[in-house]
Parts: sequence; C-alpha cells; structure tokens
Amino acid sequence: MRPKELYADRIKTLTEEIYQLNRHNQAVVVLELSAVALAVGCVVAYTMWSNIAALAVGALFIAAYVAIRWKDSQNSRLSEQKESLRSVYQKEVAYLDGDFSAFPSGDQYVDPHHAFTLDLDIFGPQSLFNRINRTVTTGGSDYLAKELAETRVRSIDEIERRREAIREMAEKEPLRAAFLAQGGERQIDTTAIMEALQEVQQLRISRLAAHRFTYVAALGGIIIFYGLLAGAVFGPLSGAVPMLWVLLEITAVYLLFGRTLKRVNRSINIILPRLGTYVGLIMQIVTSDLKSQEGHDIIKQLSADKQDALKSFRLLKGIIGDLDRRNEVWVPISNALYLADFFIVRRFLLWQDRYMMRIEDWIDAVSHFDALVSMATFRYNEPEATEAQLVDADEVVYEARGLYHPFLGQKAVRNDFSISDRHYYIITGANMAGKSTFLRSIGINYVLACCGMPVFADGLRVSLFSLFSSMRTTDDLAHGISYFNAELLRLQQLIETCRQNRHTLIILDEILKGTNSLDKLNGSQLFLQSVATLPVTGIIATHDLELSKMEQEYPDRFHNYCFEIQLSDKITYTYRLSEGVARNQNATYLLRNILKTAL
Repeated sequence: MRPKELYADRIKTLTEEIYQLNRHNQAVVVLELSAVALAVGCVVAYTMWSNIAALAVGALFIAAYVAIRWKDSQNSRLSEQKESLRSVYQKEVAYLDGDFSAFPSGDQYVDPHHAFTLDLDIFGPQSLFNRINRTVTTGGSDYLAKELAETRVRSIDEIERRREAIREMAEKEPLRAAFLAQGGERQIDTTAIMEALQEVQQLRISRLAAHRFTYVAALGGIIIFYGLLAGAVFGPLSGAVPMLWVLLEITAVYLLFGRTLKRVNRSINIILPRLGTYVGLIMQIVTSDLKSQEGHDIIKQLSADKQDALKSFRLLKGIIGDLDRRNEVWVPISNALYLADFFIVRRFLLWQDRYMMRIEDWIDAVSHFDALVSMATFRYNEPEATEAQLVDADEVVYEARGLYHPFLGQKAVRNDFSISDRHYYIITGANMAGKSTFLRSIGINYVLACCGMPVFADGLRVSLFSLFSSMRTTDDLAHGISYFNAELLRLQQLIETCRQNRHTLIILDEILKGTNSLDKLNGSQLFLQSVATLPVTGIIATHDLELSKMEQEYPDRFHNYCFEIQLSDKITYTYRLSEGVARNQNATYLLRNILKTAL
C-alpha cells in the first residue's frame, strides 16, 4: 500500500473508532447520572424508613458510579490518543498534497554565512527541513538541523549506520506514528527542560534528609506518633500527648526542610507540564525493539541498568506531582501523618545523586531518536527516491542518472550528469531555463546522501567531499556591506574552506553579479584560474557566454553544458541538459512581449 493510501485508510479506521468511543462516552454519562440518582434515592429511603438494605444497595450504586467513572476516564484518554494519532496521519496526507504548513519551517536555522544551506533551500518555508521535520522536541529539531547543515566530511561507515537506522524505522510505520502522536501538537521545549535540570543540578541544599540516621529517626518518629495515638485512643494517655508530638514533628520538618522545598519547587516546576509526555516518549523508545546499530545504541543509552532513564523521569514526575499537590491545608496534615515534606526532600536528594549526571545524555538520546523518526518518515513518504551508492575514493566522484530536484516531484525533468575530480563545468542558458534548479539538485541530493536519506535520481554514485555554494549573496546595509562587497567576502570564505579540505565541490551561480559585464568576465576568469590550483571541483552557471571560452583555453579541465530553449511564437523550455553553449536567450523576447501588452 502506498503512503497516501495507507494514511487515508488509517484516518478512516480511527474516525470510526473515535465515533464509537464518543457514543460510548455519551452512554456512560447517562449511566453515571443514573447511578448517582439511584444512590441518592437509596439514602433517602434509608433516612425515611431506616432500611439497612436500602443503604447497602446505595453503597453498591456508589461503587458502580466509581467503576463507571473510571471506565469513562479510560475511554476519554483512549479517544484523545486516537484523535492525536489521526492528526498525525492527516498531516501526512497534507504533506503528500504539497501542504507543509503543519510542520516547523526551521527559520531559526537560516544562516547566510553557512557553506551551502541558504543557497540550497535547506531551511525556511517550503525548504528541505520543512518537508522532513516531524520532530516533537526542540532538541530533535536541533539535531535534525545539525545533520542537514553538517560541513564535516563523514565516513562511509557512519552514513551506512545512519542509512540502516532510517531504513529500519521507515518500515516501522506504527512505531513512528505512535511516537509522533505521543508528542502531541506542541513541541516539547528541550532547552527549557535542560535549563531547569541544570538549575536543579546546581541547587545546593542540605544533605541531612539523605542520611541513613535521619531516615531511621523519621521512621522512629512516625512509629512513636502512632503509638502515642493508640495509647490516647485505647489507653490512659491524654490526647494532648500525641498532639504535642505532632506539633514538634511539624515544626522540626518546617524548620529543617521548608525552605529547601520552596527552592526545589521553584527550580523544577517548569518541567511539570511536559514531563508526562517526555516519559511517554522514552517508553516508546525503550520498547521499540530496534535492531539497527544506531537504533540499538539509543535504546541502550536510555535503558541500561534496568531502564534507568524511564525510572528516573517517572520518579521525578512523582516528586513534582507531590510538590504540586502541597497546599496550606494539606501540608500540616501530611506531615502529621507521615512526615511528607521530609520524604519529598529525601527522594529528591536520592534522585539527584543517582540520576542527575546522566540526564543530559538521556535527553540527547531522545533528541537523536526524534530526528531519526523525521528522516525515516521522509524516506517512507518518498518511495520513488533511491539510495545513493557511496564510493570510497580520495577524489570528487559524482555520477548521476535521472537526477532531479526533490521539490519538483513527478513533474521534474530528469538529467544525467557526471562530475570528475578537479574539473569545471560551465553551464549556460536563458533565464528560467533550469540552470539554478539543476545546480540546487546537485547540491541538495548530495546533502541527502550524506545524511543517509534517499536521493532523487534513478541512480547516484558519489564519494565524500566538502561542499560550498555561492548562489544567493545579499547585501547587508545594516553593517555597511554592499552587494559587490558581500560577493567578495563570500568568495573569500569559499577559498578558505577549500584550503581547509582535501576535496571540495563548489557550486556557483553568476560569479561577481554586482559589477559591469567586462569587469565581471575578467574577474570570473581570474577567479576560476586561481581556484583551479586548489583541490577543487566546480559547477558554474552563467549568462556570460564569453566565460564558456575557457573550455578552449583549458580543454582538459573546463567543459561547457547548457539548457537550451526554443524560440518561435512562444518560448519552449525543455529543461534538458546538453553539451555545448546556449545559443538562445529570452530576456529581450520576454521584455518585448511585456511592453507590447503594456503600451
């Protein structure tokens, strides 16, 4: 079953199940009201006729109400889970229809100075990140962004491990859907959780409650209280004796631990709203039974030593819950009955000692898994895409058959293209003929291949090298940087990057656009001649046909390709790459038609 068909089938099934649960919930409300009414009737009957049987039946109705209420609560939670799961599938159907608005675009990761992400539309609305991202935590989002923007040259083994993990998780559609549904509609702020936990880690409080002697003394105090209480109820002791003892206990607990509790509560209260969800995510991960090396490592990181991560977050959730339930009325009662504040502080100290140093690693593991879910979902949603063949070669290798841009889908025109190490490819063509899109196709598919994700080509064979592009240089008036100066700074950054790497593929769109034609031509030739001395391979799109003459000067290094158009009564764009130099341009043709219409 293809992705869209599967999603539609899941939505249909879940809609029917939600409908049945809602109908059941309506019936349950009627039963609840009936049980309450009958219980009240039995109490009235007892008060009027002192009928013990009526009181017993009333107790049964109250018990029935409690059971029905519990079942109603269970059904409500199940309905919410199914609605959340249906929402996951509805978003995926929208994605396949070309609507990515439900997913974060990654605007915060846009960096004009990055080696390639701005030029290749990696971040921002309608970007690659926007299409891939399904993360339910901000940490997962950061991890995914880091992978897509990685400039370090990875190893083949590293990519193969990632590809294995993505492949396995792509086949586990129910696992991915359940994980996304568990996350809900709002991303968990991993940074806020980490900051709160770091504050907890740095919290310096008295260790008194953690000592064994104090623990024994507290238990002894509770036993003494209940002994005095029994003596007052069943023996000769005055009731003032256990009350005095309780007063001493409450005072001691308040003086020793009251301020500590306030500091702990203030530090970790921010975690409470999302902690339940986070525990659910960890549960999904540790029970996922992944066999891939990367997936298994994540599970091991979270579940080593008897599922420490799950135990830790559950314990923390319980501590925060106890803190949240404290109020002016309950505090003296709970302290009187079982020294509640003392045991909250003790549990927190023990939790801090045992788990705090591992929390950051666990959160990183959840973020890692979260990003993998996004990458695997992308693979599943794009069954037409293929896996790149990775070549272990100390040179630039890029051989593509039927290469196309992932954003274009089925309407894309596919092209074959091969790049040889330290060779340069001058691509000419008219406006809108497909030059820039083709350049981005080369870059974005290489990024996907390096991340272990599928590529959009009939076949792609690549080695591993550094990537740098210069296609969208902009001015920066706020810092007094003109367009031309910005271009120069970008080219300087390019040269520095090339010097630091063994092999670099550069992708350039119109070198030195910010100057006049002759100066631009001379500067472009000078730049290419100079950079050709470095371990660099390049693809350069240009409207300047004179630049194509470099093939005549350096036939062993420079090669001409073009996107030709056909001019007649209308312009025909083929988007087909061919060898040679473009003959037809369209700027004058298009402008003439505009003027003819406008004037």
